[in-house]
Amino acid sequence: MPLANSLAVSSNMPSGRRRRSLLSELVLIGVLGATVTACSALHSLRDPPTGPARVTITPSPDAHDVQPATPVQVKADTGTLVKVEMVNDAGKPVDGVMTPDSTVWKPTGPLGYAHTYSLTVSSRGTNNVESSQVSSFSTVRPSNQTKVSFTMTSEAALREGGTYGIGTVLVAHFDEQITDRAAAERQLVVNTNPAVPGSWFWVDSQNAHWRPEHYYAPGTTVTADAKIYGIALGGGMFGQEDSRVSFRIGDAHVSIADDTTKQVSVFDHGKLVRTMPTSMGMGGTETVGGRTLSFWTPPGVYTVLDRGNPIVMDSSTFGLPKNSRLGYRETINYATRISIDGIYLHQLDSTVWAQGHTDTSHGCLNLNGENAKWFYDFSVPGDVVEVHNTGGLRLKIEQNGDWTLSWDEWRKGSALPRSS
Repeated sequence: MPLANSLAVSSNMPSGRRRRSLLSELVLIGVLGATVTACSALHSLRDPPTGPARVTITPSPDAHDVQPATPVQVKADTGTLVKVEMVNDAGKPVDGVMTPDSTVWKPTGPLGYAHTYSLTVSSRGTNNVESSQVSSFSTVRPSNQTKVSFTMTSEAALREGGTYGIGTVLVAHFDEQITDRAAAERQLVVNTNPAVPGSWFWVDSQNAHWRPEHYYAPGTTVTADAKIYGIALGGGMFGQEDSRVSFRIGDAHVSIADDTTKQVSVFDHGKLVRTMPTSMGMGGTETVGGRTLSFWTPPGVYTVLDRGNPIVMDSSTFGLPKNSRLGYRETINYATRISIDGIYLHQLDSTVWAQGHTDTSHGCLNLNGENAKWFYDFSVPGDVVEVHNTGGLRLKIEQNGDWTLSWDEWRKGSALPRSS
């Protein structure tokens, strides 16, 4: 019945019953009011307010000097995207992709340097009304660009899919001077399978070397990426293009040349497979033209760089004239190079008498013909050669002595802060 009538009827009741009835009516009013309020709230949740689409475009309109690697995105904060068109200043379309819910659009290809890009965005609001807007931005014009070549320490390019020794050192060679090494190093990524810890070491402003803490396990795959395109590398320098190489680690070849025994012991997967008598650097120094030349075979850990058969060895290439007392120019067979400055394991028949007994060379490791040929055929770039118990200064990194540095010394060559 209507509430007014209910109250009127209850006025004819006894006072006690009237009070109880009135209380019941008030409770009913409260319940009905709460129900109405809850229904209104539920209705508001199901039917959000309508209005035009709100769209955010990144980079912001009229942005300048945008790096090509900067993410570009069109996002409908409310409503949906109907269509997005992006073109460069020559009118060439830039392909893009839309999310299934039509709320985000992104380009699928890289941007170029020194271009202006325009985006035309059509969107639909929650009021089902379409609208459009145009936004543009321009990318940076670099003062210079650089690219990366992945090589060995010999400067020979690493071959895609090639097989190398367990001591292979990866070199990222920039064709321009890098002033922001940290920015460049962040873009140099090395992945190995199985995973091993490794680090970069900047030899100079153009060359960063990467090696693991220990020799690789045979069968390891190594993939290096230089993701530098569109990245600022300091001093107005930007990355010209990305680079990538993948290679495999082969058999575990480690040779140990001991000047105490004058022998080279060659191990294949930890098994001794050959022992070769040798004659190493005679020792001492000589100053020629104001330059001091050492005739020691530096102690340290070398890797095989390359091979030649035959090669011409000319002492004048390292400052010792061939017509001087210790000078020479000879054609040498079965020469396996292990240092940047020309230390080889090679055939030299004239020193067979000294091999295994006396050091007579300018720094190379002399072998007889049979052993030199065997080692030449056995070796691949990246194989390890450890030289022990010789005099003189230890092998330097610029001589191919990357593995001579301890792990702590090596990690200090990185441009990035060391993690704990």
